[in-house]
Amino acid sequence: MTGQEAFEELRSNAGPGIKPGLSRTLDLLHQLGDPHLSGNYIHITGTNGKGSTAAIVSAVLNQAGFKVGLYTTPHLWTFHEQFQVNGEPISDVTFVRLAHQVLEIAMRMEDRPSEFELMTAIGFAYFREQNCDLVILEVGLGGRQDATNVIPSPEVAVITNIGLEHTAMLGNTRAEIAGEKSGIIKHGCNVLLYHQSAEVEHVVQDTCNRMNAPLLLTDPAALEVISSDREGQSFRYRGKGPYHIGLLGRFQVLNATTAIDVIDLMRLRGWNIEDGALLEGLSKAKWPARMELARRDPDVILDGGHNPQCIEALADSLETLYPGEKLWFLTGVLADKNYAAMYDRLIPIAKGFVTLTPENPRALRAEDLADYLKSKGQTAIACATAKEGLDTVFHLAAREDRICVCGSLYMIGEIRHLLGLC
Repeated sequence: MTGQEAFEELRSNAGPGIKPGLSRTLDLLHQLGDPHLSGNYIHITGTNGKGSTAAIVSAVLNQAGFKVGLYTTPHLWTFHEQFQVNGEPISDVTFVRLAHQVLEIAMRMEDRPSEFELMTAIGFAYFREQNCDLVILEVGLGGRQDATNVIPSPEVAVITNIGLEHTAMLGNTRAEIAGEKSGIIKHGCNVLLYHQSAEVEHVVQDTCNRMNAPLLLTDPAALEVISSDREGQSFRYRGKGPYHIGLLGRFQVLNATTAIDVIDLMRLRGWNIEDGALLEGLSKAKWPARMELARRDPDVILDGGHNPQCIEALADSLETLYPGEKLWFLTGVLADKNYAAMYDRLIPIAKGFVTLTPENPRALRAEDLADYLKSKGQTAIACATAKEGLDTVFHLAAREDRICVCGSLYMIGEIRHLLGLC
């Protein structure tokens, strides 16, 4: 059996939908020998910036000589990407073995675990087998009731920028959502919060006080960007540096400062991380599909931002990278997103749009998105497949033009594959 076949078997036998709560995951893990109890963790939640921050921290810790597990979702092209150790995805053979082991237990459970819970259990089992020094966990949804929150107190709990997302499950205000996300804070851990609204900071501070968990806020005012172009970005932070990252977009500099603060907190907790490892890890960190410069002549930027906050950050970054220029957009979106706010921000910097239907039951049809954009006075061409869309936008764009592929992670993976990146 291949890994993909094992993944499809796991998916078809999983419990339905999103199922908040920890009981199923705890039961499943207990029958696996509680692999989640033996590790050291950095736990990351938030609305935007989780994945990039996790990838940067992982790169730094790798350079420091630690064996580092990384669990992130969703994947872009294959499920293997979700489980990495020192940057290497899980092998097919290992995934098949662990998937069968986890599924055999799950099939006997009266309350069948969800797909995410099953995958999380595989991750914990894998990282224990690999004897990881540290595991970086990205929360799937929320925090308090997320399957990753079965771990004991982490070394550092990280909360990135919080926006209004999944309001039916997490709450209708940023304060309510912050309450759910601050559920990853446990007694005695260090906490890092991305500096944001007072209402969010108040909620997180209250949780830290209850948990006797010291809180550090990032300090965007202490950021000095030295240079930013297609080769990367250099900056100073809290009077230190200069640092360099190959990642593009001002939001990635902010994510890098978050990662630097995480490393400082790890040092406070006794982890030996030299300055050279920090500099090298920042420089080598990669995170696909977030302001990723995939090709030149014409430049092709890939970005999986899928909510208004992400698109605002994307537009700001494109305006900085290509001042005064207009771009072609290849794009698709899910129907339950606030796509009007997303595209209204892109329209002022758009030369035109090519639209796709992402591979997801909740997708907005390419034709419907094209009709919306046409109603706003834009050129918009609907295409049936990712290949057709890519061919069309390359046909429309001159060599000196810029192309941005954005709107939904569910299509970015296929575009990366078509471009030969995976």
